[in-house]
Amino acid sequence: MQTTIHVMRHGEVHNPTAILYGRRPGFRLSTLGQRMAQRVADVLKESGHEITGVVASPLLRAQQTAAPTARAFNVPLESDSRLIEAWNSFEGVAVNKNRAMLAHPKYWKRYINPFKPSWSEPYADLVQRMTAAVSDALRKYEGGEVLMVSHQLPIWTLRSFAENRPLWHDPRKRECALASLTSFQFDGATLQSVTYWEPAAELLEEAADMVPGTSAAETAVADDN
Repeated sequence: MQTTIHVMRHGEVHNPTAILYGRRPGFRLSTLGQRMAQRVADVLKESGHEITGVVASPLLRAQQTAAPTARAFNVPLESDSRLIEAWNSFEGVAVNKNRAMLAHPKYWKRYINPFKPSWSEPYADLVQRMTAAVSDALRKYEGGEVLMVSHQLPIWTLRSFAENRPLWHDPRKRECALASLTSFQFDGATLQSVTYWEPAAELLEEAADMVPGTSAAETAVADDN
């Protein structure tokens, strides 16, 4: 029985101070981010997909991203804490206001192990919780299509694990743009393929995105005005 799990990154976030917001509450989608979320819902509906379940990280930006698709397919929006953003010791720091600050000696002790990594949630922990969330959705929605909204690093780590690549990586090379979908196709419980696509691609050039990765979005800079 064929099942597809679409793991979507949330849309653009309203973040005028360009901080690393991580798990901080209250960070909502920007107006453009709302358009991205709606565009994905429209593309899924118009291209004949049959979404039978919608599940999202409990963070506001993920919930707002998932909502248009849940409405479009008339299914409830569920929350799963395992889809949440990775914790990061730089949360709250305006890293894009001055990226050189990351090279300050006071931060050096955080870089002791880039393979874990030592400054953030371990990759192995990300894999464990993301695969568990996908496995549960696979069982619950067997034979259907599921949209699961998460965040860039958890999604990229999940994809790297599925494609048997090293989990440690150059963050600038993550293929996981805003509102993108990384789709996992299963035959029964066996993963058959992984595909990546950007239903809202034409909106990326309008985005200011502080998170690294391969994207048409620009780098957000703090607004001091």
